[in-house]
Amino acid sequence: MRKTWLITGVSSGFGFQMTKQLLEAGDTVIGTVRNTKKVEELITKYPVTFDCKILDVTEIAAIHKFVDDSFQTHSKIDVIVSNAGYGLFGCAEELSDDEINHIIATNLTGSIMLIRDSLRHLRTQGGGRIIQMSSYGGQVAYPANSMYHATKFGIEGYCEAVAQEVAQFNIGVTLVEPGGARTEFRYGSAKVANLMPEYENCHGFLNMLDASKGLAPGDPAKMAQLIIESVDKTPAPLRMVLGSQALKATIDRLEERVANYKTQTELASSTDII
Repeated sequence: MRKTWLITGVSSGFGFQMTKQLLEAGDTVIGTVRNTKKVEELITKYPVTFDCKILDVTEIAAIHKFVDDSFQTHSKIDVIVSNAGYGLFGCAEELSDDEINHIIATNLTGSIMLIRDSLRHLRTQGGGRIIQMSSYGGQVAYPANSMYHATKFGIEGYCEAVAQEVAQFNIGVTLVEPGGARTEFRYGSAKVANLMPEYENCHGFLNMLDASKGLAPGDPAKMAQLIIESVDKTPAPLRMVLGSQALKATIDRLEERVANYKTQTELASSTDII
């Protein structure tokens, strides 16, 4: 059965890969970009099924209008994919106010608004699926990536709560947690702060962002295919980890966290009123 998808940030990375595969399969995609240059070929090839829109997800009023207009135009939208976002590298002291505010507005606030605005429409039409592109960085934190982690840890908590709120309306929510992949996230769109020599020992990420030092293991086309296939699973998987390194790092960190919590049994119970 053909579906209609709303996907933010389709000019590159997972958004582009998903859009390309979906259009090839005959689905309809309402895809957002900040400029159309990188998707001109798709616009030409799929004039009916690719509804390309200009949207800056940091503009809240524009998100409200875009979501309402999209549901009005297409009547029913089966899947919402909150994909727009980017990485910001630098230690906390190295980041400027503008850099902090912008990544929160893009990765966190923009995603929250897109999902919230979609809920009324999905509920009215009797259900649907929400996919939030997160990262294994929503579970595992590394130095010099604090604000990216802040946005991903934040959107994970938001979506986990929303999933419980809207399950009664046949709306499923899935958090996708990819590991390193060969997309523009690393090799093009990532932002780097004004680095300080005092934090030089935390700047190992520079090698990760340099393609000449070795490429990430993840295949974005394979990842996009699995994300697409996930919408046919019932119930919706709350989390999908993509990449063996990402899964190992996540499990290791969670086990470490649980072990630490278990040492606090006596401390925690000491504050109870008996």
